[in-house]
Amino acid sequence: MLSSKANSLPQLPVTIGLDGFVDSIIRVVDKRESAEKYTTMPTIAVLADRLARAAGMSTNIELWVERVKLGGNGPIMANAMAALGTPTTYIGNLGYPHVHPAFAELTERATVISIAEPAYTDALEFNDGKLMLGKRKTMLDVNWPNLVERVGRDRLQGLFASSKLIGLQNWTMLPAMSDIWQHVLDEICPKLKVRNTFFFDLADPESRDPQDIRHALDLIAKFQKHFDTYLGLNEKESFEVADVLAYKGARAGEAAVQAVAKFIQDKLKIAGVVVHPRAYAVAASNAGVAKVAGPFVEKPLISTGAGDHFNAGFCLGKLIGADDETALQIGVGNSGYYVRTAKSPAALELAGFLKTL
Repeated sequence: MLSSKANSLPQLPVTIGLDGFVDSIIRVVDKRESAEKYTTMPTIAVLADRLARAAGMSTNIELWVERVKLGGNGPIMANAMAALGTPTTYIGNLGYPHVHPAFAELTERATVISIAEPAYTDALEFNDGKLMLGKRKTMLDVNWPNLVERVGRDRLQGLFASSKLIGLQNWTMLPAMSDIWQHVLDEICPKLKVRNTFFFDLADPESRDPQDIRHALDLIAKFQKHFDTYLGLNEKESFEVADVLAYKGARAGEAAVQAVAKFIQDKLKIAGVVVHPRAYAVAASNAGVAKVAGPFVEKPLISTGAGDHFNAGFCLGKLIGADDETALQIGVGNSGYYVRTAKSPAALELAGFLKTL
């Protein structure tokens, strides 16, 4: 399906926001044998043990920066969407008044509107996951007054009206995001004439108060009146969100993930809820629950941004009219291509990769 629809992608504009991070992709050195030869800690548990043994004393941990790149849920998803071939506008804190060089690739692929300085993340990567250490003070500058002043109210209205997909990501790290959503509901949505797609990614809400999470979920539900609304979650996030909604079901195994996705979708009454564990993905909608296996790789070249590439692929699937199962296949394929190559594929590259699976 993707191959046959590739030529239509330039007619599917998208607008993504609102965060912006400069990511340092880091391996934690275990043993250094020489200036050029060293081994890295393979798992988070190895680092945790090293840190635990330092309690009451001290220790020295070497962090080896492999590369510096654009980061944040929004920029990575937008970069992936633009690479696939959709005309993409990105709004966020990428550097103000000048965009940070880490976002050069995005500025070449997409229209970028930056409203504040970026935040920074040290992403410690392991074979079994990653630790994201963030410096987020500039996220306070991502707020409704700044959006109106530096984007323009008329331009914002125009982007919401013309974009086939809107995605305002990373609620957890943007303290003003709920307020922004409320302003969009009150001031932008009533003027819309066409029903398009809205995709939300809360981005690990564990650190936020349950009442704040519930308020955010209530706002997401209200967007369904104006958009076909989707909420994307990883496995851990899905149960955190479900707990806020008083979920009492099973918590382990694929059947539990499918059940929790449907539970959230039923509670919020939105178009769909998508959950993407590491080895598969699930989508719950009014059509039921779909599940596909992912092209799991034991030792990814990169894992930071895998979920955002999944989101981009799934959203592309919905934009081209795919059913839930096909959209999930495009999502896991886009993520799988990225973690193997550390590159965002074009649509035909992704279509070729999917045929090999």
